[in-house]
Amino acid sequence: MPMRGISATQFERRGQPVASRRTFLVRMFIALGIWVFLTLAGLAIGIAGYAEFEGMSFVDAYVNAAMILSGMGPMGELKTTAGKVFAGSYAILSGLIIIIATGFVLAPIFHRILHHFHVEPR
Repeated sequence: MPMRGISATQFERRGQPVASRRTFLVRMFIALGIWVFLTLAGLAIGIAGYAEFEGMSFVDAYVNAAMILSGMGPMGELKTTAGKVFAGSYAILSGLIIIIATGFVLAPIFHRILHHFHVEPR
């Protein structure tokens, strides 16, 4: 049974026409929503971890989590062993979040460009 609606993970197949501009924009909106969700989830994990393991205030935990998630590095010195282990693990998780979220955003763009070159002219 064919899927109705627009999906962020199902694209046109070879031989099918390029999706309409509206379909592409909806896919981009969905992809950006996934990116925002992943970013906010990663930020929440970081804030909770820094607050719990390092005893940081909400603002300090937020700035450290945001800096790690953006790839800039931590703001302050970590004092506890648990905080250091968390920070290392969180840095690895943050790197994966960035890669996965970027893939979701770039997939519709790359697919549209590549699909355009593979559509048979009529």
